[in-house]
Amino acid sequence: MLLRELDCAVIEYMQGSIDEAWKSEIKKNGSSTTRQFDSTRGVFTQGGPALEGAGIFEKSHIQVCVRNPNSIKGFFISREEVEFPIED
Repeated sequence: MLLRELDCAVIEYMQGSIDEAWKSEIKKNGSSTTRQFDSTRGVFTQGGPALEGAGIFEKSHIQVCVRNPNSIKGFFISREEVEFPIED
């Protein structure tokens, strides 16, 4: 399992910037045109191409950050892994 702390820091920084702009506008104008988000998705491309000339990279991944827990409508608990393919 990889911990992608820098990716998390990037998302938190961007969200913090949005929050600060929103608070500043509220304080200054009593309202804000800045939109706050319940969740954020970030695409991070890392590593070399998966295949020569490919646009897909070996270590690319997506990070999802849910800031408002009320946005979560449900979740599942992962089941236990099984041996596959099943050998007799």
